[in-house]
Order: sequence, then structure tokens, then C-alpha cells
Amino acid sequence: MTTQPFGSVLTAMITPFDESGAVDHQALWDLARYLVSTGSDGLVPCGTTGESPTMSPDEKLAVIGTVVEAVADRAVVVAGTGTYDTAESVALSRRATELGAHAVMAVTPYYNKPPQEGLYQHFTAIADAVDVPVMIYNIPGRTSRLIEVETLARLSRHERIVATKDAVEDVEFTRRALAAVSESFAVYSGSDAFTLSLMEVGAVGVVSVASHLVGDQIQEMTKAARNKEFEVAKDIEDRLMPLFEALFMEPNPMPLKGAMSRVWRPVGEPRLPLIAASPEIVAAVLEALAVAQAA
Repeated sequence: MTTQPFGSVLTAMITPFDESGAVDHQALWDLARYLVSTGSDGLVPCGTTGESPTMSPDEKLAVIGTVVEAVADRAVVVAGTGTYDTAESVALSRRATELGAHAVMAVTPYYNKPPQEGLYQHFTAIADAVDVPVMIYNIPGRTSRLIEVETLARLSRHERIVATKDAVEDVEFTRRALAAVSESFAVYSGSDAFTLSLMEVGAVGVVSVASHLVGDQIQEMTKAARNKEFEVAKDIEDRLMPLFEALFMEPNPMPLKGAMSRVWRPVGEPRLPLIAASPEIVAAVLEALAVAQAA
């Protein structure tokens, strides 16, 4: 395994909303502090789980500012600043760093399906525009574009592109990517259910959804994996897997928000076109959480 530029466990944060649908900044501040106290080495605001596609640029920057204010002295803040528009992504990345974000995360441009050279130039433009580390987010199931191994290898040679959040959900792809990228380039799992499998081939940690609920256990699992105590890590994964699966029985973050409103405090409903999770799915998440916590 290579070095961990952002620690082992980063939480892809939800964005709490109030009853009117506006960002609840007090709940956001409290959530950031809570997550850091329950196993998170870093936080990723304004990603998929944070509902970034339905937030305005000003809302995103306000969210990033609140998270930085809450935890920048005790955890890494990796601000989600990527969109399908390179110019907007560059502008958001610059502003996020001015607000104090320690790093930025840029997702593969979605919807417009750029070619590999376009992806390379997009991520390079972002990295050239900032003076902090950059994580690129490879999630073809949502973006309809895979950042291919050869493109990852090229990007890994940029001095500020230091990691990828790998949500490809293909262990063989990750194995090939790790063999091709620069030695210092880090791979983080972008899917809780694949974390241990990817760490077994060289990933260094996870950008997690489930860490809202079981952050300490995920931290324990990744620590065991880094120590090559894979039997210990597998035992933890077995307890957590039903929760990992339940959280994605409906589109993320619908199930997570429903569960967090029950076990933490109200965090509001997702913004349309997402909707509140069904009661049956929330019940399934809570049942899986009880199993995870009983061990």
C-alpha cells in the first residue's frame, strides 16, 4: 500500500436541510464534529451523498465553509468541487481552497460523455488552478464515463493529483490501475461494500457513506486491513455488509438520510428529484445497523 494522503476513512457527508429545504448550517456544523468524533479522518462535503447536483454554487461554497469552520483543525476537508463544466469546476475549486479546504475532489464530468483526452484535460485544468491536493472520482455507473487505466496513469503523474475515489466496483480494474499509476498515487474505495476487496489489492482506505452510522467499525476494519490482518477485517466486514447493502436499496442518500433522522437528529428530506426513503427501506437500514452494533 502507498501512503494515505487523507487518512483511512473519509465520510462523504450528507447535507442537512431544514423544513423549508434550505441548508441547515447548525446541523451541518454539528454533523461534521460528530463524524470526526466517530471514526472519520476526513470529510467530503458536496459530493454525491451531499446532493451537490441540486445545490447552487453559492450553497456549495457555504457548505464547504461551514465544514471547514467546524473541523479543519482536527480533520482533512476534501471539498467536492467537480461538475460537468470545467470552467465552473475550476472556479469552485479555487474558492473552496480560499475557504480553507485542504484538498478538492473532482468527479468525472457527467451527462456530456467526454472522451479520455477531454477527461485528462478537465482534471489537469483543475489541478493546475489550485495549490492543494486533488482527488479524482471515478464512478462510471453515475457518470456514464470510465476514467480508463491509461488516463489514470497519465493523471497520476501530475504533482497535485494524488488520489482517486474508485467506485468502479471492479477489483480487476483496480488491480490494473494500481499497477499503472505512479507509486505515490493512492486509491480509495468509493463503495463501502468493496472497501476490503480493494484494500486487499492495494487501496489505502475508503470514502464512505456508512461511516455516518458505523464510522468507528469502518476505521477498525481499514486499520486491520492495513496491518494485513485480513481475517479480522473480514469478520468486521461480514457484520457490516447488510448495512452497506441496505443503504443502497434506494438511491443514495435517501436511505441514509431517513436513518440519520431516526438515530441522530432530523436532517431533512432529499431535494427533488430525490424523495424520502420508503419506511420499509429505513426499517431495513435500522435493522442492519442494530446487527452491526450488536457485535
